[in-house]
Amino acid sequence: MEKKTDLQDMLNQLGETYQNRMPFHRLLGIRIVSLTPDDVRVRIDMREELIGNFVRRILHGGVISAVLDLTGGLIAFAELVKHLGAVPPDELAKRFARAGTIDMRVDYLRRGTGEYFIATGSVLRRGNKVAVIRTELVNDQDLLIAAGTGTYLII
Repeated sequence: MEKKTDLQDMLNQLGETYQNRMPFHRLLGIRIVSLTPDDVRVRIDMREELIGNFVRRILHGGVISAVLDLTGGLIAFAELVKHLGAVPPDELAKRFARAGTIDMRVDYLRRGTGEYFIATGSVLRRGNKVAVIRTELVNDQDLLIAAGTGTYLII
């Protein structure tokens, strides 16, 4: 019989995967600041490679949308983990392999200036197969830079 993993252990495994095993996330330099059943925070530091407008030295819009998307996916999957309770690690891995973004909308509200940025979000609705997540990206001054709404497959 396979050992079941508790909720925080599953979230820790999820965080490890998102932060250290996904090549694109490593390229962006994301750091998971918090990953609990009720609080997900992802940080990205401003770097030269992430600048979209070299004159204004602002964060590229594609980086903003990518960070909002990966944060939304992390929140959706954390919500699924919370709902499932303790499950064997292989079951969690199978579900993770099938997860993905179905649709996403981003509203760019301010220029992406700052030393670092924090993405957070919340679950608007979770069904059996799909979760709808609202995300926000703020800068180091706590100014709202962008907001997004994403629909994620979580079967």
